[in-house]
Amino acid sequence: MALWVDKDRPNTLDKLSHHPELTKHLKKMAITGDIPHMLFYGPEGAGKKTRINALLRQIFGPSAEKIKIDQRTFQTPSNRSLEINVISSNYHIEINPSDAGIYDRVVVQELIKEIAQTQQVNVNAPRKFKVVIIHEAESLTKVAQHALRRTMEKYMRNLRIIMCCSSTGNIILPLQSRCLLVRVPAPGLGQISQVLMDVAQKENIQLTDSVAHKMALASNQNLRRAILMLEAAYVTNCQFQENMELPLPDWEIVIKNLGKTLLNSQSPMVVMQSRSVLYELLTHCIPPSTILKKLAFYLVEHVDEAIKPEIVFQAAIYEERLRQGQKAIFHLEAFVAKFQSLYTRFLLDLVIDF
Repeated sequence: MALWVDKDRPNTLDKLSHHPELTKHLKKMAITGDIPHMLFYGPEGAGKKTRINALLRQIFGPSAEKIKIDQRTFQTPSNRSLEINVISSNYHIEINPSDAGIYDRVVVQELIKEIAQTQQVNVNAPRKFKVVIIHEAESLTKVAQHALRRTMEKYMRNLRIIMCCSSTGNIILPLQSRCLLVRVPAPGLGQISQVLMDVAQKENIQLTDSVAHKMALASNQNLRRAILMLEAAYVTNCQFQENMELPLPDWEIVIKNLGKTLLNSQSPMVVMQSRSVLYELLTHCIPPSTILKKLAFYLVEHVDEAIKPEIVFQAAIYEERLRQGQKAIFHLEAFVAKFQSLYTRFLLDLVIDF
């Protein structure tokens, strides 16, 4: 049984309800019969992947939705085997080379070059090129990005690259200059509320405007999160009331409990205990940057104003280290230890001043 967020996802550009101007430009581009290399960027839950899939359907027709999942094996220079999941159709392929870590260059060079050197077999294909979609492009190493830039230049005739990322900060400028940048901003509260009302109508649910607005506020303008929240609330409580308590994901509850523990006690034992909690979150595929962000926000909300700037500053430092490093647990645990040190010093200063 599919989740509502996937079952009710718009599959054409005409069905997209928010950002009509952006949809209009994408439709014009698809009608011309050719598209450039593109870079979609915007916050999580803004609908980047949905718009990319709708654009592919507009270009290639319904056949672009007939996908399959394969597992490809790549050989690294050190003779290590890498297994990457690949989603593909007759007209496009979706990859996440950041799953390969520091060996993402191997995926970029081998897989994309293989596709680029292959002509369309179907003579009746709507277009003569194939599309490669790269998710989490901001996680690509600089070496992989330079390799991708050379591939884009060489195989422009048979290949189009569509990259998807949250921010362009880690994308090298030579790569950005070869792409059409498409910003997908977060939908407004009114747009999210309307989408929730539409989903509720499809699922035969009685949802009031006030409850939909409450869910839109709690989603932090993340449309996917809002729809998941709606389905979770329906499963746990069929009666949508004004004073209903919106359910939180389990991983957010775990992070909040970790934050409470860090505020209540400062000791090496607490740091050791936090390691197992962080490992548990990482093994459940919660992105390390999300863990750091949620934990930092919770801590900032529950400490004195005097120490808030320093916590934010340290969180920014360790977020940068997360992006540059490989072992996320090292940097997450280091942030926990740094907060313990800062907060202990702050409490001691209060006692001395008193």
